Amino acid sequence: MAMPADTNAAGDIFGGWVVSQMDFAAGIAAGQRARGRVVTIAIEAMKFIRPVKVGDVVCVYTDLEHVGRTSMKIHVEAWVLRDRYGAHEKVTDAHFTFVAVDRNGRPVQVPSDTLSPGA
Repeated sequence: MAMPADTNAAGDIFGGWVVSQMDFAAGIAAGQRARGRVVTIAIEAMKFIRPVKVGDVVCVYTDLEHVGRTSMKIHVEAWVLRDRYGAHEKVTDAHFTFVAVDRNGRPVQVPSDTLSPGA
């Protein structure tokens, strides 16, 4: 839920807060697919459509669009429920790119999408 502490000077929710919620959701999706640690390397085509207001419930949806050798591109949309119970409106979307990394931060291959027997 968007709270008063997250507002900008105009009284709307700060765009950076919305981006961070989207990054959390996309990072979870990427980490599940990579079965490990991932890092955000790019955010493309971010478009703010409508403001987020205090009291809105922010709902973030992800769609894995592409898996490369070490990277994944995820389309992310943020929607709100106005005043916690109201209209469901799309407020922004973007493409996030993540890279799977090891404990030392070096890129590693994203596993195949099928688990091997016994995994």
